[in-house]
Amino acid sequence: MRLPRWTVWPALAVLAAFLVPGVTRRAPEAPKTAPRVVVLGIDGMDPELLREAIQRFPDRMRNFARLADANGIHSLRTSVPPQSPVAWSNFITGRDPGGHGIFDFIHRDPTTRMPIPSTVKASAAKAVPLPDGWQFPVGGNSESNRTGAAFWSVLRDRGVPADIWRMPANFPVEGSEGWSFSGMMTPAIDSAYGKYTYYTSQPDPDAIASEGRIVAVREFDGRIDTSLSGPANPFKKDGEPATIPLRVLVDHEAGAAAIELAGRVVVVPKGAWSDWVQVKFDLLPLGMSSVHGIVRFHVKSLSPFELYASPVNIDPTAPIAPVSEPAKASAEVARRIGLYYTQGMPEDVNALKEGVLTDAEFLAQGEVVHQEGVRMLDLGFQRWKERGGFLFFYFSGVDLCGHMLWRHHDAGHPNHDAQMAAESTADWSHRPGSTWKDVIFDLYMRMDPVVGRLLDEAGSDATVIVMSDHGFESYRRKFSLNTWLLENGYLVLKEGREREKPESDPAREAVVIFDAVDWTKTRAYGVGFNGLYLNLKGRELDDPHTADVDESGIVAPGAEADALVAEIDAKLLAIRDGDARPVLRNDRPVLAYHGERAVEAPDLIVGYNANYGNSDESSLGRIPHDVLTDNLGGTFQGSHLMAPEVVPGLLLSTRPVREGAHGLEDLTVEILKQYGIEPVAGMRGAPVLK
Repeated sequence: MRLPRWTVWPALAVLAAFLVPGVTRRAPEAPKTAPRVVVLGIDGMDPELLREAIQRFPDRMRNFARLADANGIHSLRTSVPPQSPVAWSNFITGRDPGGHGIFDFIHRDPTTRMPIPSTVKASAAKAVPLPDGWQFPVGGNSESNRTGAAFWSVLRDRGVPADIWRMPANFPVEGSEGWSFSGMMTPAIDSAYGKYTYYTSQPDPDAIASEGRIVAVREFDGRIDTSLSGPANPFKKDGEPATIPLRVLVDHEAGAAAIELAGRVVVVPKGAWSDWVQVKFDLLPLGMSSVHGIVRFHVKSLSPFELYASPVNIDPTAPIAPVSEPAKASAEVARRIGLYYTQGMPEDVNALKEGVLTDAEFLAQGEVVHQEGVRMLDLGFQRWKERGGFLFFYFSGVDLCGHMLWRHHDAGHPNHDAQMAAESTADWSHRPGSTWKDVIFDLYMRMDPVVGRLLDEAGSDATVIVMSDHGFESYRRKFSLNTWLLENGYLVLKEGREREKPESDPAREAVVIFDAVDWTKTRAYGVGFNGLYLNLKGRELDDPHTADVDESGIVAPGAEADALVAEIDAKLLAIRDGDARPVLRNDRPVLAYHGERAVEAPDLIVGYNANYGNSDESSLGRIPHDVLTDNLGGTFQGSHLMAPEVVPGLLLSTRPVREGAHGLEDLTVEILKQYGIEPVAGMRGAPVLK
């Protein structure tokens, strides 16, 4: 998904110089016999697909089968909507979005209607102008937007040891009675999701790298001189990125490239991936302010020259913003297992979307991420065996690789290539006869040894739970909510403005609601993957920067707003695409959510049917040409941004599961129950295990 970048993080380089001394907290005495509990979070694992994988590949799914045979495969009710930061926040807090305040990947600014991050609240940075193009930045800090106590903080208050590894939506990091690490939604050093760099001697003049950088290079006598970009420099008025020199020595005869960067030389054969390289970007002369990062390379080709550089991740040994709590834990992990991805979505989906990585290269990069995770889990499991208490560990590959490679699995997908689906993937899967058609099942099989390790070493006295935040479905057709609102008269463009040209038109340019919509006539608009907002009077505000027009909301709260929501709800449910219904259900916050923050929610949460989803463009506030189009690439191919009943999560356990339906919030309450702790105020779950 092409999400906007919120670049508040470079400003932390300034704040890092002004450290606030920490307050030493004396932990309560731990229970003498704290129960031993392990929760393995596998993002995106689907219960029906798991059943099919066990049935089709019994020899490679023995450990999942052990759990399934013992206590069954259970569906776990996901969040409304079933988006990862929403679902994991449900699990973290035991609340629904009305209690924790995370409603989507993307929220909106009620004044500008522009997309803003959902999981953090960023204060605006200011700057004091200085001579010669310099400035002194002030502010720009951020804090978590999630409310509600994280369950591991409740455990901490009772002295229960707990290590939390790579928990999504845990940035800024919330501490535990142990180690706590951030996961999904952790930024790279230049932006929220990080920018890859593609160096090439034959750039495509029509290529657009909205999520990365394309750098044209020339080779002279086997040498290429260029640079690596880092964060935007907050001390520069123009905000240009800080850079460091990058030199590549190309040895065509040996089939390798020697990459010189930051005083280090790494030799990378064609087709291979480098180790991590530590880099430092100086923001001020004499190194008075610097940002440390790590980057790795993939040599795609030597002739023509093609080199991929990963987004520059936060260096865990010298983080510009803590990626662990205590902060020193990230460096200790690097010392013991080597450098590792700190970026919250490590599989580089954007590079694949934009054709910089092939499917095979993306899968290879995903394997690098997975093996890092396995090494990290080994360390985490070693600590848990020594310390006891609670352990959570997270893997992202089933979700992120599934998003991008689903078309091979689904023969009915409009972007399915039957010839490619039949090609071998045995070099990656190490399974004779494996093909792209089975890549989703191979992702499940890749997790089976991880489950086996936990089951074999946890011991009979431990409770082991395997869970996912949501399942998966095919995303065959793109629905553009803002275009539908335009065609049905709920969204009105300014005079002389038109919707975007068709996707096939090379002259197509983005048309966004922020500057194209007439807010004096618009009654509803969409921002986010499932969110529909009314242009509500008293909530949607006038932008003081546009003195010539008043953008304040026009829909009166109360009866008028309720009637409008009901009308839009009914019309969305009546849409037909042939015999199919693109929209399966819609949720209203007053019914779906509980808690003081429900008033911040979208006015309607659109629940798409299997095979459908809101287009990336519409999710970001754009107005595409067509309401419905085939999903032919450049975005996710499989998805879960749908009605929650379409993509339930997964629950497996070494202990029997109670009868009835269970949800993410119930699992939170069960974890506390394992330690004799009652749910805290605001939690809505009930116990899960017998």
